[in-house]
Amino acid sequence: MVERIGFVGVGLMGHGMAANILKGGYPVTVIAHRNRAPVEDLVARGAAEAGSLADLAGASDVVFVCAPGSPQVEAIVAELAPALAAGSVIVDCSTADPVSTEALAARLAGQGIAMADAPLGGTPVQAEAGELSTMVGADPDTFARIEPILKTWAAAIVHIGPSGDGHRMKLINNFLSLGYGAMYAEAIALARKVGISVETFDSVIRGGRMDCGFYQTFMGYALEGNRESHKFTLTNAHKDMRYLASMADAAGLSNPIGNAVKNSYAMARATGGEGPEDYVPHLVDFIARANGIGE
Repeated sequence: MVERIGFVGVGLMGHGMAANILKGGYPVTVIAHRNRAPVEDLVARGAAEAGSLADLAGASDVVFVCAPGSPQVEAIVAELAPALAAGSVIVDCSTADPVSTEALAARLAGQGIAMADAPLGGTPVQAEAGELSTMVGADPDTFARIEPILKTWAAAIVHIGPSGDGHRMKLINNFLSLGYGAMYAEAIALARKVGISVETFDSVIRGGRMDCGFYQTFMGYALEGNRESHKFTLTNAHKDMRYLASMADAAGLSNPIGNAVKNSYAMARATGGEGPEDYVPHLVDFIARANGIGE
């Protein structure tokens, strides 16, 4: 039997994921939130549209959720769960608080519903191409069931462990990537302050041992002015680093570097970087302004 897929959150990442699930031969039901354009595109490709989360749940065996964070995931699951049949699966692809994830999984297990966390690695461009990565928290049976669906949109899939472990690993992953972003922004500001241009800075780093895919998308803005080179908001970056700090506190770990990274994004948000189109590479502007450097 082919699994019926529900998809909640067909935004920057979710649209490409849902499109690739459709391409993989699965029936997909989607729901609109604020922006109807991605929903209409998916319907044109063969998806069905639900009028409510309860309707989507009733039409689905496996429901994927891409939301900004744990409060939104909790609200979505609260509406989905009463209408889901026993034996259904919810797959949370958000970057969420593992404590919340574990609590949701335990509550859903009481209804005979499995929950997996499968947060994402990659960009919206990779989502459209079916080339994301995902780190999965799920019991072995649930992982085996959802893996063929994950393969429609992910080129790299790692089963980390039980529910919550995917979100734990994702926070650690984002600590590294967002830490790079904070260091790049500060390094560029320092270079400019001492008279080294962004172009000269890049000519040394690019192609060397400090180069990587994240550096290249980050520099798409700093070097080329492409505001959409890496579409991950400063708001989400700050949220992820708050979740990391909470996880470190719960584990009894001192994480001074993580808190320094968190504060870089907190500063950017506090000085105007809270909009839906204020992305991580734009951190270079906030660090520059804080240091009296003109754009």
